[in-house]
Amino acid sequence: MNSDVEIAGDLLAVPHLLPPAPEHPGTVAGYAGLVRALAADHPAWAPLVRYDPTLRWYHRLRTGPGYEVWLLSWLPGQGSGRHDHGRSSGVFGVLAGELTEHGNGSRVLGPGTVRVFAPGYVHEVVNDGLEPVVSVHVYAPGLTEMPMHCSVGPAAARDARRTAI
Repeated sequence: MNSDVEIAGDLLAVPHLLPPAPEHPGTVAGYAGLVRALAADHPAWAPLVRYDPTLRWYHRLRTGPGYEVWLLSWLPGQGSGRHDHGRSSGVFGVLAGELTEHGNGSRVLGPGTVRVFAPGYVHEVVNDGLEPVVSVHVYAPGLTEMPMHCSVGPAAARDARRTAI
């Protein structure tokens, strides 16, 4: 069965259909608009970026009623690990460089790419390239937990159990 996105396309990928971002958004489209507005305001975020060779760097840019916005940097090889966002929904976008997202399949996310996720969505984000990456993430409600998940897929885990028996 085809999903709405497969039938109609991803409306968040068509910037001219999105309303302008309000000061404090409260919808997925509003959060996506906020991510796009931040991406377009390079002078506002670029001086804040730092790179940490041991861990992904992150900085909270702002909070609002029911949401928070984080700026992250990723050096080559750095990743999030396989995780979900607890009860938070979110929108994230790549500001510079390319990230690879592994979830239901894998996809390369370049500058301007915006992704939306619901509570319980499990994925892993990694800088598989050779250049640093900067991304922005909006969580609603604000992120209070990030449960980690096994990196082994269901089929591999099943086969591992069979081998152990």
